[in-house]
Amino acid sequence: MIISRRAEFSASHICRNPQLSDEENARLYGPAANANGHGHNYVLEVALDGEPDPATGMIYDLKELKDIMMREVVDPMDHRHLNFEVPPFDTVIPTTENLTLEIWRRLAPHFTEGRARLHTVRVYETDETFVEYAGK
Repeated sequence: MIISRRAEFSASHICRNPQLSDEENARLYGPAANANGHGHNYVLEVALDGEPDPATGMIYDLKELKDIMMREVVDPMDHRHLNFEVPPFDTVIPTTENLTLEIWRRLAPHFTEGRARLHTVRVYETDETFVEYAGK
């Protein structure tokens, strides 16, 4: 069984590789390579899998999941410029792929024991585009 929780946060970023020329960055990242950066209203979905506890009927307390998501992701990233205010994005290009991996890394330690396991992290950059990671 899988349960999910959503959260939203707004953040700005610049996608550019300092080892590439301005032209190469523009070709790869388009407007996202602009030195002024731009922002998104990200939607985060976190899914846990497991079997419901016979005593509670729950896989995991969704209020607790919300608290973890807020503490580990939303509070440190909301209304921040990822490149300048949120490690590791001072050295890692903050593509949605890398953002999704970083969120997984922040959440995974909370689900190493107990009934619930981290199943997927999905980050919507826009209504039409998202990245989903299911770990390894």
